[in-house]
Amino acid sequence: MPVENSHDPDTNGQDSTWFGFRRIEAGQKAALVQGVFSSVAGKYDLMNDLMSGGVHRLWKSAMLDWLNPRPGWNSLDVAGGTGDIAFRILERQPSAHVTVCDLTPAMLVVGRDRAIDKGILSGLDWVSGNAEDMPFEEMRFDSYTIAFGLRNVGRQQRALEEAYRVLRPGGRFLCLEFSHVGLPALAKLYDLYSFKVLPWLGQQVAGDRDSYQYLVESIRKFPTQDNLAGMMSAAGFRNVTYRNLTGGIAALHSGWRV
Repeated sequence: MPVENSHDPDTNGQDSTWFGFRRIEAGQKAALVQGVFSSVAGKYDLMNDLMSGGVHRLWKSAMLDWLNPRPGWNSLDVAGGTGDIAFRILERQPSAHVTVCDLTPAMLVVGRDRAIDKGILSGLDWVSGNAEDMPFEEMRFDSYTIAFGLRNVGRQQRALEEAYRVLRPGGRFLCLEFSHVGLPALAKLYDLYSFKVLPWLGQQVAGDRDSYQYLVESIRKFPTQDNLAGMMSAAGFRNVTYRNLTGGIAALHSGWRV
């Protein structure tokens, strides 16, 4: 299968976007993505461990290190239905309050169940909502995090503008996402693993090859590190920077509302 990894600037527009390697109307993507994550919700965390060899846990720890949540923060975690980032914020700052906003109700059910299992009965809200049009008032949150979710948004520029809108002045935006590998030798191995192994794992573990084929393709259609930084700046963020993780397999992007 040919690998497509160049960013098409048209995906930032309002009319069309990518669903994997398939071009669709931007308004169609939310329902398609919801279908993917409804299918894999029950196995989502297990699959993350299998797909990354557990490295996603190190990436998320790096994200929390850089975020450095403060006491009493009102935080928003978007596309975080299983609660992974929210729990980590509360572990570091028990006085924080985290609102988890996810497009897919099935993912939120998994997160609520996990919170109960962990004995976390306060400090969390669970909201079903779209990153492109969030049900929150302006300047409400001290931080906005999104981990492995922005690439599933149809109108990514609009989502970044929404992130800016709901952050208070001085608020922090932090995005962890699969990105573009800069080392040619690593990129070749990563492509082989992605297109051959990951869909097979999806079939064996989650009984769903197509959803994981989509997830692999969606990574290749995500903006490059520099392009995403430019999109963040266009949305109004300042002091925009990023850090590559594991040679660019993933990247952390940071910006501030000032």
